[in-house]
Amino acid sequence: MPELPEVEVVRAGLEPAITGATIESVEVFDERSLRRHTGPSEDFIDRMTGAVFGTPQRRGKFLWIPLTDQMQDSTDDIPAIAGDSALGSPTSPAFGRSAGEALVVHLGMSGQVLLREPGSVDNLTRIRFDITHPVIGRRRINFVDQRIFGSMAIDELVPVTDAGANFGETVPTQVSHIARDPLDPHFDEKLFRTRLAKKNTGIKRALLDQGLISGIGNIYADEALWRAKLHYETPTATLSPARVKLLIAEVRAVMLQALAEGGTSFDEQYKNVNGTSGYFERSLQAYGQQGKPCPRCGRLIVREQFMNRGSHFCPFCQRMPKVAL
Repeated sequence: MPELPEVEVVRAGLEPAITGATIESVEVFDERSLRRHTGPSEDFIDRMTGAVFGTPQRRGKFLWIPLTDQMQDSTDDIPAIAGDSALGSPTSPAFGRSAGEALVVHLGMSGQVLLREPGSVDNLTRIRFDITHPVIGRRRINFVDQRIFGSMAIDELVPVTDAGANFGETVPTQVSHIARDPLDPHFDEKLFRTRLAKKNTGIKRALLDQGLISGIGNIYADEALWRAKLHYETPTATLSPARVKLLIAEVRAVMLQALAEGGTSFDEQYKNVNGTSGYFERSLQAYGQQGKPCPRCGRLIVREQFMNRGSHFCPFCQRMPKVAL
């Protein structure tokens, strides 16, 4: 499943091309991709047709695009087509955010949001948008999903109520229970440490808890734990503030590296908006490396069963701590 770096790559790729664009037409080819939308495909099509996309936003693995009924103000608020895009944090300006609704995009296991030229056809397209941007003209968005675990839905935007909320900050109701991610400038590291210390679980389970910290999945949990030299079953209550601080620093470092390398692609299921794969797979130190030498000590990386998936680690570098009885 795409994690924070992959979703952010998609968000950043969409931002300059769709912000301020009007949706001219919508086609739904498979209603299973609307499973999280409260209404039939006709409702989705009617409400999306004629709407204007705002600035794509993200929290953790969750992506949404605010909607308005018509263009507001001028094109001055539309991002430049060239240049770097900032992370999709709540502090990013959202063109048209005041509308109160957003298109929520779940990539699932294999969802791809592909930005195409008009008339382009992609196999396994489930939902299609033809849009017109005030600067770059007509474009097509194909939502491609091989395994149909992803979805799109129109959802209500509600105010953010946590301690780090900015004035006017909103999230879709489907995202309101999700914690801030470690790349969010308002992520409260002290609060995270406090909540983590109260958990009676292993550290990897805690990292995968999207209500505690969002954006981390199996790949980046294994990579960050390897970098921090922590066994995945290390009890959270035994971690000192210094070890937690180091772990969060490693989580951020591995995610920023993955972002710079376009994310991690396996089996051609994750692609960015241009249809190309990320190459962070080449930089993996632990995940998927079972049977290979640990880059740090030379012992073999192993894989153990964990929560219907696998954990990859070095038994020498990441020893399970002895806990006094």
